[in-house]
Amino acid sequence: MATAAFDPPSKPLVAVRHAEVRFGRVVALDDVDLTIRPSEIVTLIGPNGAGKSTLVRLVLGILRPHRGRVERRPGLSIAYVPQRLAIDASLPLNVDRFLDLPHRHSRGEKRAVLGDVGLGDVEDQALATLSGGQFQRVLLARALLAEPDLLVLDEPAQNIDHRGQIELYRLVAELRKSRGCAVLLVSHDLHLVMRATDRVICLDRRVCCAGAPETVGSDPVYAELFGAGAAAALAPYRHRHDEPDDRRVVPFEARRDGT
Repeated sequence: MATAAFDPPSKPLVAVRHAEVRFGRVVALDDVDLTIRPSEIVTLIGPNGAGKSTLVRLVLGILRPHRGRVERRPGLSIAYVPQRLAIDASLPLNVDRFLDLPHRHSRGEKRAVLGDVGLGDVEDQALATLSGGQFQRVLLARALLAEPDLLVLDEPAQNIDHRGQIELYRLVAELRKSRGCAVLLVSHDLHLVMRATDRVICLDRRVCCAGAPETVGSDPVYAELFGAGAAAALAPYRHRHDEPDDRRVVPFEARRDGT
């Protein structure tokens, strides 16, 4: 069905209503609802094959549902940070030139967004020499140049070490406060994003459970999807709020896909 738009500012930025998406005989999404409101962080979790990427594509307007509808606020600006971006190491492309793709920006604008994501003087550094965490922050800076109302981050911490993941999610929370943009965050790891998110949607082709991170983490459906160990691992996180972030976060070893 066609994408609809709506005007009232009190309405969500994006609303997915009873969406069904099929690829041939395979149902990727079945009667899925999702709302994203201004300045909130929504985290989408689920096992591999749950339809997370399909739902993101609906939000971005890349796909249309076979049933249901997607509503967007008129004039909505969405920026997307991909899960990965392959850059040829032999390509002579530095950070400054990369930030000018596909539109040129002033030196001041580029320095401002690099500062926002916690990077120093890296404008002249070759992309191929950046660490995984630095490159992810450059991707984030590039997205911020679009001044988005909604920032979509697809598994942003996948290729970053443990401490870097914690710092990245803290940065996302800070950007929401400083820029006022909403965030749709796709992740496998609820324990890492608990402090950085307002609401969690647990997806397995349908919405299995939704709500505050603590509510989803204690839901039996969450334990069924990710294993009892995943739910148990969240308990120390929920009850030790006076400790530094790097001590409160515990390893997550019970993913459904075994990785």
